Amino acid sequence: MSDRELDQQLVERVQRGEKRAFDLLVSKYQRRLGRLLSRFIKDSADIEDVTQEAFIKAYRALPSFRGESAFYTWLYRIGINTAKNFLSANGRRPVFKAGAEDEDGEVYDLSAQVPDYHTPETEMMNRQIVETVNQAVSVLPEDLRTAITLREMDGLSYEEIAQVMNCPIGTVRSRIFRAREAIATQLRPLLDTAKDKRW
Repeated sequence: MSDRELDQQLVERVQRGEKRAFDLLVSKYQRRLGRLLSRFIKDSADIEDVTQEAFIKAYRALPSFRGESAFYTWLYRIGINTAKNFLSANGRRPVFKAGAEDEDGEVYDLSAQVPDYHTPETEMMNRQIVETVNQAVSVLPEDLRTAITLREMDGLSYEEIAQVMNCPIGTVRSRIFRAREAIATQLRPLLDTAKDKRW
């Protein structure tokens, strides 16, 4: 049985009134959703609050969930919207963190694109690249930042991102392309690449 089918069974059990089934969904996705939100919200207590609020909203909306998208894609959309509302209500801009862990605790870092020969020069260059990428991403418009984060950090497909962001797949492709171009523009001076090359 696939993950999606298992989630759908749990959702159907919740819809029949079995609250314990929702606890299983929460325990399965709580850390994952928290990591997603930590890319937009800085304070860990706020991340915890927004994650909990997103699950409450998901629970209330679950009777209308039809399974047209995967449960976690639907949950991500609720989480992102909850984070946007939280940041807007508190007059804050989202933050962006380059390093992100997956379920196995493996850290992904955009600096991994540059070979690391452990010399002081390459380590300094890697730090500059990470800082430049962080800065470039942090000033992107929210829609571009969300799209590139979901793609590069969470590894979501274009279809899943379209569902999360509630927009056509062509819009997702455009946003990711524009985000990558903006990041590449900032990286070119560091990497000494030609204008027609991305990195």
